[in-house]
Amino acid sequence: MSADRPWDSTMPDKQFQFMRDLLGAPSPIGLEAAMTEGVMAPYLDKFMPDSWKIHRFRGNASIVVDTAPDAADAFSVMMIGHADKIRLQVRSVGDDGKIWVNCDSFLPITLISQEVVLYSENPKKPGEYRTFDGGTIEAIGAIHFADAETRSGRKGIKPEMLYLELGLHGKKRKEQVEKLGIRAGDPLLLKRKIRRGFAQDSFYGAYLDNGLGCFVVAEVARLIAERGGLKNVRFLGAAATHEEIGRMGSRVLAGEMTPDVVVGLDVSHDLAAAPRVGDRRFTPNAMGKGMTLAVGSITSSYVNSMIQQVAKKNDIPCQLKVVGRDTGTDAMAGVFSGRDSAAVSVGFPIRNMHTASECGHTGDVLAAVYAMTELLFHMDSMNGGAGIAADDLRSGHPRLDQAKITESAK
Repeated sequence: MSADRPWDSTMPDKQFQFMRDLLGAPSPIGLEAAMTEGVMAPYLDKFMPDSWKIHRFRGNASIVVDTAPDAADAFSVMMIGHADKIRLQVRSVGDDGKIWVNCDSFLPITLISQEVVLYSENPKKPGEYRTFDGGTIEAIGAIHFADAETRSGRKGIKPEMLYLELGLHGKKRKEQVEKLGIRAGDPLLLKRKIRRGFAQDSFYGAYLDNGLGCFVVAEVARLIAERGGLKNVRFLGAAATHEEIGRMGSRVLAGEMTPDVVVGLDVSHDLAAAPRVGDRRFTPNAMGKGMTLAVGSITSSYVNSMIQQVAKKNDIPCQLKVVGRDTGTDAMAGVFSGRDSAAVSVGFPIRNMHTASECGHTGDVLAAVYAMTELLFHMDSMNGGAGIAADDLRSGHPRLDQAKITESAK
């Protein structure tokens, strides 16, 4: 890997394996501890100085790595990835033993024939979970059983058609399911860990959304430790819960930790490659061209400008992404929690979001890692080495009434 431009080089196998383990952790919405405690916290423990701390919470499995837990008044920057995965859930069991499931935020047709793992709480021992492997999601059973419109492609798969096929057979199949203890609400996850792709530096698989944000948080923490730590800025690296159902976890973290700046780290769309949307005139954000930086919504123009300056200085590729009323990411955490925090939203363009074959580029992810690291050290060195202050944010809002007049084109 190039020491000067690591985002331009192939991600090392060891780093890719950590990313694979993180994204592969079974952490459906509400049950995120497999990622936060099972993968992320042990990774942080390997390099954390004794002065750092990992915060844990009563109501959810979020974690926050804190570089200055004894400096509550220090200027703080919270970077948030979310650990929860969209999941399917058992809805009911039919008399024929079919296990009917909902599709949550998945497009139903993308789930057909996908291998899944069912996680079920043991009804005899509440708090103990079992896994049921070897199942697939089905809806029709075979093309021969589909009506003419579905067979021709004129009609699609509806959410209520989806069921888990475990291959049960024989008599009393419903009783077989009930005996296994499978119940309504049990979550299912796609069985599809990421792999390196065909194109250079590409990778694909399930749940890039949004283990990638947590990966960036962990790698920024590692780079801070390797560079000897921050002197003035308090870094709060968060892996939040419940993002996919309303960004519930991050708003709790912002409310508890009261950061001065909130950075939402989440996937974004490769809009240049999105099919059949040319007439919608999207900003042509593209995979392989660097991280994305949201402009609009509640994002801070002052901090956005600082990120662009840092990216330009370090030759880190950055694409602007236009958002409207809501960033759609955990960047909204401060607003939702009623805290006065400057907010920005940083992402990495991917394709096929919310499918088993999400596709991304390691260079885009690494660009975000290094841009966010450089941002923190830039903030740390501001004001003659005293570091950025909250008053810099208060006085840094752009004044369009002071904008320079542009001469007419000649």
